[in-house]
Amino acid sequence: MQFHLNGFRTGDPSLLDAAPSVPASSPQGVLPTEADVLIVGCGPAGLTLAAQLSAFPDIRTVIVEQKPGPLQLGQADGVACRTLEMFDAFGFAERVLKESYWVNETTFWKPDDSQGGNRQHIVRSGRVQDVEDGLSHMPHVILNQARVHDFYLETMQRSAARLVPHYSRKLAGLVREEDGVSDHPVTARFERQDAGHEGQIETIRARYVVGCDGARSAVRQSMGLSLKGDSANHAWGVMDVLVVTDFPDVRFKSLIQSADEGSVLIIPREGGYLVRLYVELDKLNPNERVAARNITLEQLIAAAQRIFKPYTLDIKEVAWWSVYEIGQRLTDRFDDLQAEEVTSRLPHIFIAGDACHTHSPKAGQGMNVSMQDAFNLGWKLAAVLQGRSPASLLHTYSAERQAVAKELIDFDREWAKMLSAPLKKPGDADGTGMDPADVQRYFVQHGRYTAGTATRYTPALLTGPSTHQHLAQGLVIGTRFHSTPVLRLGDGKLMQLGETLKADGRWRLMAFAGQGDRAEPTSPVGKLCSYLAESPQSPLKRYTPAGADVDAVFDVRAVFQQNHHALAITALPELLFPHKGRYGVRDYEKAFCAIDDASDNIYTLRNIDRAQGCLVLVRPDQYIAHILPLGDTNALAAFFGGFMLTV
Repeated sequence: MQFHLNGFRTGDPSLLDAAPSVPASSPQGVLPTEADVLIVGCGPAGLTLAAQLSAFPDIRTVIVEQKPGPLQLGQADGVACRTLEMFDAFGFAERVLKESYWVNETTFWKPDDSQGGNRQHIVRSGRVQDVEDGLSHMPHVILNQARVHDFYLETMQRSAARLVPHYSRKLAGLVREEDGVSDHPVTARFERQDAGHEGQIETIRARYVVGCDGARSAVRQSMGLSLKGDSANHAWGVMDVLVVTDFPDVRFKSLIQSADEGSVLIIPREGGYLVRLYVELDKLNPNERVAARNITLEQLIAAAQRIFKPYTLDIKEVAWWSVYEIGQRLTDRFDDLQAEEVTSRLPHIFIAGDACHTHSPKAGQGMNVSMQDAFNLGWKLAAVLQGRSPASLLHTYSAERQAVAKELIDFDREWAKMLSAPLKKPGDADGTGMDPADVQRYFVQHGRYTAGTATRYTPALLTGPSTHQHLAQGLVIGTRFHSTPVLRLGDGKLMQLGETLKADGRWRLMAFAGQGDRAEPTSPVGKLCSYLAESPQSPLKRYTPAGADVDAVFDVRAVFQQNHHALAITALPELLFPHKGRYGVRDYEKAFCAIDDASDNIYTLRNIDRAQGCLVLVRPDQYIAHILPLGDTNALAAFFGGFMLTV
């Protein structure tokens, strides 16, 4: 963490000085009449977007929530590896790691089909590592959704924008004006529901509105969109419990498949005692809703106890419970444009998270994918509102994220089907039953998906072609930047290179030096730095505002193959050892060295061409946009020229 750039000050460095140009918000205050971005809903997607935009105090962001206050008890709990990588960008990953339950192994249980066994009893059939080695430097963890909300709210409140939500407001209407009429074309009406103000109507006009208001999204309905899909006609129950049991794997993530009583998925919770149980219940009739069954807590507990036999399950306290029906639904698009309007109009209303895709909680992807939606959209809104990119950049949000949601829906449908399918019985020859071994195999095969690391954006405006992918085969264009340990040259600190990818809206230009390259003026890295710092065609020269720090828009960093004792940071080009801030102090954190040990060497692990090196372009949401030779400055300029505006 860097601070003291513009002068020394005492106190908590994560509490930024409030921006003088931004009036403080108040949860109980009157809504402002105008906003650059209006966010409807304080769920995971809404708070991710608000936290991202709070990094830009010159952007007036307003977030409104129908509930009377912050979430106290959340339903989602799984935090994927990729999501923790994102939390690191927002600065609170360490707090999540400290509080959460770490999922280390997953165990599988099936009916006892052994000779002499009782098939109505369950036995352990397998045990697998939950996340494969090297997939991420972050683990898969479990933490109450409400705590994730707390961390986001603190990030917003401690930002220079001092952003806080306006609670107890129900969206009563949303209208977009004809194009060209106003620079705040969307008008939203809210009905206050807080004591003393019930029924009062407030109106706010916004440049952009983002609906993060859940599966029954009023924003989506105002856009004329609906969630489309099918129900699996199967009811499940879920409960967070304090339990006394002789079941040996209650503190492991476990899948239990019984002979005739259904399945249970065990998710241990944070704190060492609480456990979440997903319990398979009844098959529903076509078009039947689960509410019609009037399933009670007692029925849910009894169903779980039957599945656990021969083990006992003495539930002492139920912190929360619910029943739901499995279904997968998706909207056709995530913005307010028809397909035929993309070339002629610009979007001004968006939806994210459950407002545009819903699915079962079995794979733990709902909250995670929702937050990635918002992370994708947030930096794009900031780039447009700050004049760094044309508004057409916003077309890429729906194009990229709708495809990701479609993959999620397809995966979840297959996974939920497998968990609810009847098991194969001994001697079955027709093959209609599900083999528990196949379930375990499917889980292992799709581990990268459930870890959140399988997303890959296809070549388009923000994702370059694979022409030079061979220069870094382990850093795949369109996927998230896969972090690796490095040594920071300035102080010898061992750290993850991914820690430098903060949620601040900046692009990262990661130069990987070739063999022997010390960034001398005639070397490939030296020439690249000279071009970036001096050429009129350089993205830094064309798109960095006058008077701003050299890394205000593009954060240039370099990784060298030499031992860190063999390089002097003072000998590096100015761009890798820049003067910044009002005092012109030097930034010692731009250059890194690969670790000598091959097991941790970034060139080895990511299969980077040691002879030539390469330049890796990383988007503000941590996805790899392009890979280029260090000397291909024409391609570098052309790529950014496709979506950035000259200042």
